[in-house]
Amino acid sequence: MPHAGPLATLALLGLLCAAQAACAHEYAPLIRAKKYAEVDRATSIKLGAEPHNANALVARVDLILSQAQDHRYDDAVALAERCIAAHRQQSECHEALGNVLGAKAMNSGILSAMGYATRIRDAFKQAVALDPSNLDARFSLLQYYLQAPGIVGGGKDHAQELVTQTTKLHAEAAKLMQARLDLADGAFAKAEAAALSMPVLASPSLLDSHKELLISLGSKYVQDKKYTDGQRVFEALASRFADSEWGPYGLARTLQEQGKTRDAVALFEKALTIEPGAHIYYRMAQCWQALSDKSKAMAAYEKALDFKPTLNKKQRSDALDQLKSLRG
Repeated sequence: MPHAGPLATLALLGLLCAAQAACAHEYAPLIRAKKYAEVDRATSIKLGAEPHNANALVARVDLILSQAQDHRYDDAVALAERCIAAHRQQSECHEALGNVLGAKAMNSGILSAMGYATRIRDAFKQAVALDPSNLDARFSLLQYYLQAPGIVGGGKDHAQELVTQTTKLHAEAAKLMQARLDLADGAFAKAEAAALSMPVLASPSLLDSHKELLISLGSKYVQDKKYTDGQRVFEALASRFADSEWGPYGLARTLQEQGKTRDAVALFEKALTIEPGAHIYYRMAQCWQALSDKSKAMAAYEKALDFKPTLNKKQRSDALDQLKSLRG
C-alpha cells in the first residue's frame, strides 16, 4: 500500500518516496488526476522548446514513478540529474532524485539498496535545506530516518530532530510527523489519537501523509490481529477519504483475515470501483478461491497479473502458482 505497515528492510524504503510526487509544479494536478498521456504530451512539448525546464523535468520523473515504470527508472534518474545540473538551487530537482533512487532501492536487493541509501538521504536533505517549506521532501526525509539503519544515517534521533525543526515552521505537518514516529515506536494509541483528531487539511502533501498514516496504522493493527482496532481506523479512513480505495480495501482485508470471506468480496468490489489495482484483484482471487469458485478465482488472478502497476514479486509468484494449480 502505497504502502501498508512498517517496512522491514532498506530495500523497501522508497515506498512512500515513490508515491509522493514533487507537487510544486504546474503538471501536478494532472498527475494526481492520472491524466498521464496529457502530461506526457505537455512536458514533451515544453522540453522540446526548453530542454532544461525544471517543472517539465520533474514532472516527467513523477510521471514515471506514478506509473511504476520500473524499466524507466534509469531514465528518471537521468532526468532528475539533468534538472539538478541546470537548477542546482531548486529543491524539487533534488527531491525528484531522492524519489527515483528510493524507487530503485525498493526494486533492488538489500545490498544494492544500501548502495543508494546515502544518495537518497542527501537528496532529501538538500531539498529541505533549499526550501524548508517543501513538505513532501520533509516527509520523505522522515521516512528515510525511520527506515534506514544507523550505518547509513538513519535513526529515530534524526527523525525526532526533524520533527522538532518542523514544529517551528508548520505545526500540522509536525503533528503528522510525530504521529508517524509514534507509530514506528509502537505507540499505536498515541498515533491513532493524533490521526483521528486532525481536521481535513488543505495541502495535498498533508492530505497524502494523513491518509498514509491511517493506512499504515490500520494495516499494523490487522497484522497484529487487532481486528476491531483495524476496522475502526479503516472506517475512519473511508469516511475522511471517500475517494480512496484504501478505506474499503483495508476493511476487506480486516474481514478476509478473520475468514469472513464473502463479506470481504463485497468490499473488494467497492474498492475496485474507486481505483482498480493489481493488489485488489489478487486479494479478491484469494477470496473466490476460498469460496471454491474456481472460474472467478482464475479470472481475478489473471486480472491481477495483467494489471499495471504490477504485483510485487512475492504476490506475482504466488498468483502464477495459484493460477497454474487452478488450471490443473
